[in-house]
Amino acid sequence: MKAQEVRVKSNLKVLLESDNQMLDEVMVVAYGTAKKSAFTGSAAIVDAEEIGKIQTSNATQALVGKAAGVQWTSSTGQPGENGDNKPKIRIRGISSINAGNDPLIILDGSPYDGDMNNINTQDIESMTVLKDAASNALYGARGANGVIMITTKKGKSGNAQVTLDAKWGSNSRATRDYKTIKNPAQYYEMYYGALKSYFMNAQNMSDEVAHANANKYMTGSGDYGLGYNIYTVPQGQSLIEANGKINPNATMGNIVNYQGADYLLTADDWLDAAYSNSLRQEYNVSVSAGSDKSSFYSSLSYLDNEGITANSNYERLTGRMKADYQVKDWLKVGANMSYTHYEAKSLGEDGTSNSSGNIFAYATRIAPIYPLFIRDGQGNILRDDNDFLRYDYGDGNNAGITRPFMSGGNPYSSNLLDVNSNEGNAMTVNGFFEARFLKDFKFTWNSGVNIDESRATNVTNPYYGSYASSNGITSKTHSRSLSYNHQQLLNYNKVVNDVHNIGVMIGHESYRSQYYYLNASKSNMFDPNNSELQGAITENGSDSYTTDYNTEGYFGRIQYDYAEKYYFSGSYRRDASSRFHPDNRWGNFWSLGGAWMISKENFFQNSDALKFIDMLKIKASYGSQGNDNIGNFRYVSTYDIVNSSGNPAAVPYTLGNKDITWETNGNFNAGFDFEMFNNRFSGTVEYFYRKTSDMLFSFPLPPSYGYSSYYANVGDMRNQGVEAEFNVTAIQTKDFTWDIRLNLTHYKNKVTYLPEERKTMTASGVQGYSSGNYYYGEGIPLYTYRMPQFAGLNENGEALYYKDITDNNGNITGHETTTSASGATYYLCGTALPDVYGGFGTALSFKGFDLSVDFAYQIGGQVLDSDYSSMMNSPRSTSKGSAFHEDLLKAWTPQNSASSIPRLQFGDQFTASTSDRFLTSASYLSLQNINFGYTLPTNWVRTLGLGKLRVYMAADNVFLWSKRQGLDPRQSINGEVTASYYAPIRTISGGLTVTF
Repeated sequence: MKAQEVRVKSNLKVLLESDNQMLDEVMVVAYGTAKKSAFTGSAAIVDAEEIGKIQTSNATQALVGKAAGVQWTSSTGQPGENGDNKPKIRIRGISSINAGNDPLIILDGSPYDGDMNNINTQDIESMTVLKDAASNALYGARGANGVIMITTKKGKSGNAQVTLDAKWGSNSRATRDYKTIKNPAQYYEMYYGALKSYFMNAQNMSDEVAHANANKYMTGSGDYGLGYNIYTVPQGQSLIEANGKINPNATMGNIVNYQGADYLLTADDWLDAAYSNSLRQEYNVSVSAGSDKSSFYSSLSYLDNEGITANSNYERLTGRMKADYQVKDWLKVGANMSYTHYEAKSLGEDGTSNSSGNIFAYATRIAPIYPLFIRDGQGNILRDDNDFLRYDYGDGNNAGITRPFMSGGNPYSSNLLDVNSNEGNAMTVNGFFEARFLKDFKFTWNSGVNIDESRATNVTNPYYGSYASSNGITSKTHSRSLSYNHQQLLNYNKVVNDVHNIGVMIGHESYRSQYYYLNASKSNMFDPNNSELQGAITENGSDSYTTDYNTEGYFGRIQYDYAEKYYFSGSYRRDASSRFHPDNRWGNFWSLGGAWMISKENFFQNSDALKFIDMLKIKASYGSQGNDNIGNFRYVSTYDIVNSSGNPAAVPYTLGNKDITWETNGNFNAGFDFEMFNNRFSGTVEYFYRKTSDMLFSFPLPPSYGYSSYYANVGDMRNQGVEAEFNVTAIQTKDFTWDIRLNLTHYKNKVTYLPEERKTMTASGVQGYSSGNYYYGEGIPLYTYRMPQFAGLNENGEALYYKDITDNNGNITGHETTTSASGATYYLCGTALPDVYGGFGTALSFKGFDLSVDFAYQIGGQVLDSDYSSMMNSPRSTSKGSAFHEDLLKAWTPQNSASSIPRLQFGDQFTASTSDRFLTSASYLSLQNINFGYTLPTNWVRTLGLGKLRVYMAADNVFLWSKRQGLDPRQSINGEVTASYYAPIRTISGGLTVTF
């Protein structure tokens, strides 16, 4: 607020006026900082306070629901995940079909391609998301997908300060189960009903004969059987009675004598066995100091995040030291170093729903009638000669019975006996010097290096499973990522006549990234506890390769404002990328932006009607950015070296195209920033239009070429939308403050041009091509589904699907229905992309107490719920023993002919075929974070020699509401979801922060 002088009198009343000069924050921008008021582009900022509330090893998770325009998805909850399933970030839509859509990460001014888990969140001062051309065009060939700038903390002037933060908590599964049939008796009843219906309708048996045969075959090992009967039934009686219900005399547990030994068959809860609660603990200590000539920051952190399944965890130790010193009036130097060591254990085949090695696929899809363990006649779990618990692999070792569902596998046992571990070291070092001369000039040299080395060990056990015959397989993988970055910046800043503010920057940057990979595998291990290659004797192959990528750019920026009312900015960068042929290596990228601080105009300030508006700024920008994230060596033909009868031979791999170049992104942004009611209500509203030109496409080639395909830049796409961010201080008194925030983003994606070669078919009148369940065509959005449309049921309860009727010329003249999904017509059925997404939250503080609650949401879009589809399917001879969803209890029967759910009858092939019936709303609401704390009064803690003491509780990933219980639309942007991934982790912790 503005300082004011008033005459003292009785009943004194002072009205404070907003002082925008005091509220004018400094924000991080490309190659420097800028006043927020002078910024003509679009950016979202998440500060240290918000980042510190989140319990995560990946700092970008703090953006969820807090940065407008940002979509953050993660398919897996595996602690420390950084492989193919690492989180994905999209900013203002999707810019490419085949090229990368990930934003550029800038860490303390340098590009960062390392693991985000290597950065301690407690070291971060702020994260700034640059979203338009005016803010990120200076990053040229790599800025088209947006830029996330991470700035670490530095020392502050004043006395040295030590901060200790410690938290301990419990991890648990954050998502709920699908509503499957849990009761074994009820499952048998439903399976019996499906068999009996088949015998009566397809085999024309009488009710009595069908009843007898359903009981006879349902627990057998033939085409109709589930293999296992876990109930003991009195002799001469059937498991299921004529009324379709379980025999009341049947008891759980069935003792079977096999080869002279008794085995007890009983049900186990596979899902309950898959997950358990675990411990999370984190400790952070930092030292901060500074003076008018120097600053110093140092930190040490330890994180132990145990997984919620056995043999999964992430352990990390990080350290950072950051300092700068004003050597002379004209010379400043500084350095920033960090080190991370991590060790992780993970589960193999995470997310592979049809894999016998995926513990989550089993847990969510297996019927509730199958034993997890092998038990003796008294119910004791057997142990083998190595004292390992005996797990039922469904391969005949349990009472000689074979399980039809994923026979030969038990991922619970494999998870305990196999090894999937990874450990590594990462280091980032940055240094700079800054020289000022001729009063208005500043030259800065920044150099940085980042190295990330990891070593993975994978051992497949020699005891059980499909690879037991190999007597153990061990493999070692070593990878190293090394990158260098050098910047030279020359800045000129001048104020003329107190109203003309001029800033000019020119610079040069070079970046190089090298990746090294080495892998080898051997089998027939001497001792499975020795995982080194020397401990096995049979060579299984080895491989190694390197990649090399570098860019170089020359750039400049001009910023001007008049009287801090009219702002102009322009930038230009000429960039080269090694991913293109030398003839096409250089590209030009630019931006123009302007802003008008209308609230500083005299007519605005003199208007009584506008007094409630403290600040209003209108802004607009346009520019061009590039995307070179297309993979290496696309411009040259590549070959695989293979063994040809003992001689090396080169086999065509990919056909090069020397004309490949950047995908170019034209970006228009316009909007306004405002502050009202003494800054009690503030926000930003923006319109954006992004057009991607020269999209990279893969073109198929006939077999005679030897190559399967080649790449070319042909295709256009656009993203157009609106985003808004609002902040409200609803109540503000001496002791009580209540803040509310909301952000939302709405955009529409559309492919505007496809090459004729890719228009290979027509669907719903749109020419294009299909890939899996998606269709790509002009005038429609990405991730548009192409599949049959469900048409209800026929009089027998069978599923129907629509089919076009065509004349002799192929023209559509009408529609009919068919019971065969394979013969149905494929239609366009909407898109996975949402209509609106964002977040909201609230924060309250009262006399030392503080509470914050944050939500993220999504409205619209569709996901293909393949898990639900599987649970709604009829059993067949090739697919038995899968879980049933409770909704099958409402399936069509002659007595329930009004149902829209197809009948449950054994052998029905198209009951739950992929169709728009299983496209489900992708809308969700997630309670992301709750943080509640109490800061002890200063006069209390000073007696203890402390400066501050806060105790708190924090909860993350608290709850999810979605269209269907068990469905998690947050797993992907493209609508592919499955519970076969490691579930998200809910963490509830208590902690304390001490400052002295």
